[in-house]
Amino acid sequence: MSSRLKFAHAVLMTNQVAAMRDWYCTVLEARVVYENPMLCFVTFDEEHHRLAFVGAPEGSLVERPPNSTGLMHTAFTFPDLGALLERYASLAARGIEPRVPIQHGVTTSLYYRDPDGQFVELQVDNFASAAEGTAYMHGPEFAADPIGPVYDPARMLADYRAGVPAATLQTRAWALTGGPMPHAMELFARTD
Repeated sequence: MSSRLKFAHAVLMTNQVAAMRDWYCTVLEARVVYENPMLCFVTFDEEHHRLAFVGAPEGSLVERPPNSTGLMHTAFTFPDLGALLERYASLAARGIEPRVPIQHGVTTSLYYRDPDGQFVELQVDNFASAAEGTAYMHGPEFAADPIGPVYDPARMLADYRAGVPAATLQTRAWALTGGPMPHAMELFARTD
């Protein structure tokens, strides 16, 4: 293919368009660009819409179990660790907490569940270029554990605000100093 593709948008079918609209607008600091009783388009950047929510006919959808097959998550990248941690703090103040914080090594990530139970990853790249990130993924640390350790985002925020460099916080070594944590896949599978 000679043309370069660019991801445009995702559309989520839901029984609760208003709740999904409000949650995504809060989490992504998005804005509504079009809405009618069964459809809502939102964006957070220069694109005319990045997400849409389509209302299904009443009673036609059932809640998806968290451990079922299908799309696992969508991900949104922040420009730096400070921006990610400030969004974490802003959302936590509103009662929106990450379900699964993971230090993947290639990214520092916070996974949230939307009102329909789908995961949304807010992340920051830990390398300056995609080539460096790809090289890390082919190295021994990633090979030994391609998911990475769970960490405490409140501790990361406190350390960041205390002056610990982002380069230190964006490592598995820092994540592992926080004491025992559950495995990430256990947290993804929780139904509460």
